[in-house]
Amino acid sequence: MKTLIIATMAILLTTATFAQASADYATVKKDMKETNKEEASIKKEKREERKALRKLEGKQASYQAKQQFAADFDNVTNVEWKRTNYFDEATFTKDDHTMTAFYDYNNQLVGTTEVKAFTDLPASAQSTINKKYKDYSVQKVIMFDDNEDNETDMLLYGHQFDDADNYFVELQKDNKAIILQVDMLGDVSFFTNMP
Repeated sequence: MKTLIIATMAILLTTATFAQASADYATVKKDMKETNKEEASIKKEKREERKALRKLEGKQASYQAKQQFAADFDNVTNVEWKRTNYFDEATFTKDDHTMTAFYDYNNQLVGTTEVKAFTDLPASAQSTINKKYKDYSVQKVIMFDDNEDNETDMLLYGHQFDDADNYFVELQKDNKAIILQVDMLGDVSFFTNMP
């Protein structure tokens, strides 16, 4: 009789535990869906709030951008300026590395680019690229270092992207060239085709 009572209690306890675990799973799953919806909503709002890039007037880099550059960068050499549609660009040498700084219509630093080696990418990104794009050869790796204090988005390879630090990997296969975007965690995504 004791055995029957103990077995019945064990079954009831197991059933209650299973029911609670199922309820917890359903709650977690519901919370994850809500979180994903909130994240999607935040991304949508950010896209809508994104400042449109403003075209620059004239052919010469602005005096104000040059002054801001002098305040932003010490001990640089070989500075060459040019104006593009959306940015004043200063290409320069710092610590034996060639870099380019991009200044927006407000003469504020958007970010810098620097050529890097494939081995500078996060290990997981190197592995992903070697597996998924094994028929391609790496042509160039560029690292974009965002100025977090400026919300102006960057424009590279003719495409605007959210301001964040990223690597861009140029790959070539026969006459096809593509650009991959790699974030600082090593996540790899297709960015664009090269013309």
